[in-house]
Amino acid sequence: MTDPVNPLSALPADATEDWEHALITGNGRQGALCYGSPAALRFTLAHEDVFQPVTEPLPAPATAAALPRLRTMLADGRFAEAAAEVCEVATAEHPGYAGTRWIDPLIGTATLTFTPDRPGDGWSRDTDFRTGVVRLRWAGVTGEAFVSRAADLLFIRVTGSGGTLSLAPIAGTPERPIDVERTEEHGTLVLTARFRDATWPGALDGYTVTARSWRTASGVVIAARTTPGLRRTALGEMPDFDAVLAEHVAVHGDLFDRTRLTLPDRRTEQLFDAGRYAIISSTGTRPPTLQGVWSGTYSPPWRSGWTIDGNLQAALLAVHTTGTPELMPPLFDLLDALRADLRENARRLYGMPGLYAPAHLGTHGRQNHFGPVWCLTFWTAGAAWLGRLYLEHWQHTGDVAFLHDRALPYLREVAEFHLAFAEIADGRARFSPSYSPENHPVNTGAQACVDATLDVRAVGDVLRALLILDAANPLAERWRTLLDALPPYRVTDAGELAEWLDPRFDDNHEHRHSSHLYALYYAGDAELLDDPVLRAAAVETVRRRLRWWLSEASDEMGYGLGLLGVAAARLGLAEEAYAALTRLSAAYWRPNLVPTHNRDHMFNVDLAGAYPALVAAMLLAGRDVAADGVARLHLLPALPDAWPSGSVRGLIARGPVRVDLTWAPGTLEAVLTSAIARTAVVTGPDGTVTVALAPGTPLRLRLARTRKSS
Repeated sequence: MTDPVNPLSALPADATEDWEHALITGNGRQGALCYGSPAALRFTLAHEDVFQPVTEPLPAPATAAALPRLRTMLADGRFAEAAAEVCEVATAEHPGYAGTRWIDPLIGTATLTFTPDRPGDGWSRDTDFRTGVVRLRWAGVTGEAFVSRAADLLFIRVTGSGGTLSLAPIAGTPERPIDVERTEEHGTLVLTARFRDATWPGALDGYTVTARSWRTASGVVIAARTTPGLRRTALGEMPDFDAVLAEHVAVHGDLFDRTRLTLPDRRTEQLFDAGRYAIISSTGTRPPTLQGVWSGTYSPPWRSGWTIDGNLQAALLAVHTTGTPELMPPLFDLLDALRADLRENARRLYGMPGLYAPAHLGTHGRQNHFGPVWCLTFWTAGAAWLGRLYLEHWQHTGDVAFLHDRALPYLREVAEFHLAFAEIADGRARFSPSYSPENHPVNTGAQACVDATLDVRAVGDVLRALLILDAANPLAERWRTLLDALPPYRVTDAGELAEWLDPRFDDNHEHRHSSHLYALYYAGDAELLDDPVLRAAAVETVRRRLRWWLSEASDEMGYGLGLLGVAAARLGLAEEAYAALTRLSAAYWRPNLVPTHNRDHMFNVDLAGAYPALVAAMLLAGRDVAADGVARLHLLPALPDAWPSGSVRGLIARGPVRVDLTWAPGTLEAVLTSAIARTAVVTGPDGTVTVALAPGTPLRLRLARTRKSS
């Protein structure tokens, strides 16, 4: 296990003033980027609710009446024409659809600068992942900063130097004008930012940032807060830094300590901790955006909202397996807040009941972002994929109230849409239009398609769950009819698992997404894992995609490689999973221990979730718990040769069952704990045993490990 205090290697001189190379601290609601030098310490602030109103949301385009002709075009192979038709219908309805419409951007709110009286040499910096404290040091001076979960404030303590404090807008030019006023009142700095020309209903009017400093016997204490809206908040008296930190650590440290990893591979340990730290620190009342809860720009890539065709799912992928289920409900809260828009999308786009979730979510959930190439109105699987996250929460918590009050109502609405949308002819369901996230068949060049594998598998997940968990529902017979009509996986002539079930489409392996492996990101499904032909096809697909990822041709979307690695681990491909992990470790993390979207390009936290999820998937796998209540676990399913010994504490398997593992050459010890009495079927490297778990009583298993995990 690495020390959670992680010193950082030296940065290039030109990176010290770059917010993208900053150290991060956050309490989920507010984040601070900590950077600068002994000449000036800088803290750029952001808040989870401060999205600048830039683009007025429109109703989703009314394309429902065009659905029959769109389906005819797709059946005739006029794929690009179908995508263009949607744009023509939308533009005819509202000229605002003539160009690409984006969600509003998450922006930095201000930069707080502390200029020390005693600059000097010997600059170093580190982050204590367990406490959330960033430390900045130079000759005789220490700066400490954290964002308190208890007080919802950024606190900074400088020991060994006095100095002056200033507050200013972030660098750059906003996309719409922002009127900024700076004042000082009774020792408190106040920055008021008013969003000009944002007159549509629900638009945020602005925000305020307040900051104050107090001299101490040894230096300075500083507090700062961003407040959405134009109402400022008082900062009160000088805080007791250590007391507030202790309150913060009681919450943050508890979350961080849930899982502990020890490997002979220090880099993997370090990044496992760094990823978990970033997700814990950027989950507040909302889930992490593309940049978590940090921003130093007015124009973040993809607006730093919530992208749900893989990004957000990757960011949240380790939340359950590493024992922090409290971090998942903010997603469900977000979907509750946007539910009216998701229903209206389904009605206007397709004339159907139920839910339609667009690929980009932000201050609204309307389907506004699409075009003739990126034909995102054709992606109907978004709400179903999010439904898998409701199931993951149920599987990993056993929370009956959550199941009945939140999960089942959501899943029913998802199913309602697909009961109306899917066409069943001759006993086979067809999904038209369809879309496999951001990819296109190599032989058509158009993203518009029918029967993407992801659509079928995600909808099948929802239907199977409803038939088990809500079997007495009057709609169960219709759910069963659609489930039985779903087409099976297709294997291509090359022996690979097809990304599109329609044989008209040829796979395109040189791509960052691999959404047809969706089931392998989670528990898998029996049809794939238990059929030797399909399993072999999935193995070949992983290997084919991985060859591209490991080549110099790929340079983007590290979380996509993380998901591919998870799929490899789920198939028992230890060395392939480790190859993905090694590339991620080497190419997608900066010295500040924050990942990037592309290789050393674009601050991004998606991989912060996917990386620990990949490590966890190499050490533990499990099937969904079915109606029989049996937990089915696979220990060390993809252990690479590079990890001959190690341990992990606090992994959570579906059930839920807590799993602690310690292994060495020839041996494996597992400690299993379930909150309720249950049977567990446990597969290790040398075979399978069935055990009975008593409520709350750890069961210790000592297993031989003479064969390599597979």
